[in-house]
Amino acid sequence: MDHEKVTGKRFFYVTALNVIITITEFIGGFFSGSLGLISDAFHNLEDSLSIVISFVANVIGQKKNDVQKTFGYKRAEILAAFVNSIILVVITVIMVFESFRRLSQPQEINGRLMMIVSIIGLLANFISMWILFAGSKDNLNIKATFLHMLSDTLSSVGVFVASIFVILFNWIWVDPLITIVIALWLLKEAFSVVFETINILMEASPKIDLDAVQEAILTVPEIVKVHHVHVWMIDENHIMLDAHINVKKTCNVSQLDSIYDVVDKMLNDKFHITHVTLQAECSRGLDNSLID
Repeated sequence: MDHEKVTGKRFFYVTALNVIITITEFIGGFFSGSLGLISDAFHNLEDSLSIVISFVANVIGQKKNDVQKTFGYKRAEILAAFVNSIILVVITVIMVFESFRRLSQPQEINGRLMMIVSIIGLLANFISMWILFAGSKDNLNIKATFLHMLSDTLSSVGVFVASIFVILFNWIWVDPLITIVIALWLLKEAFSVVFETINILMEASPKIDLDAVQEAILTVPEIVKVHHVHVWMIDENHIMLDAHINVKKTCNVSQLDSIYDVVDKMLNDKFHITHVTLQAECSRGLDNSLID
């Protein structure tokens, strides 16, 4: 990801917009009686915190490796993505329960005020979402924050649509119903980020065919076997591989550098593995399996 696209200034703009939207929607929701607006306000309040967490993690993640963190600080952003996604799940679940309560106990809603505030929120949320869009595809931390912005944009759209039904037909039940529909979709998206961050933090293997990796390595003439393979991710863009390779008995130490270079380039080109560590052996481990 191009970190220059997600600068501190952009995070500041998004935070400022969210604070303004939060205050506006809390006031508008209180006076109009719209659960959708209040829900949106709570999302924006939490978003302001999530943006700060995301920004701090983004800064930490760019720090260079040192003796205390030899793999660097990239996982700070994975932790931030995990925390922000969990917070989004919790708030969304709460609003689903509140929506069902509103469906069983309808309350009067000022549709015109609801519409005006939703339009203001929609414009501001769309701007915030657009600001963070640049980094959302290649960075889980930014993606988690972007999902918050997207959730608020969709909520504002939902509130606007609901306000039309309230004004035209006085269908006040549309407000909590739309909140539920949007919340269920957001839960799906948030859980996908949660599971992905957990996999990275637990050092689960990325979606790579290890048999294909083995076949690729064995195309190098000097290598006769691959075993004790470990593959994991530091973050969503950096895949690590550690493996033992058995080389031919005729292979001498001076040839190892060129063998390592060939394997390193091959795995990067074919599987996007960015860091490869190989241990060359002769007969040791010949009876072991690929991941033993």
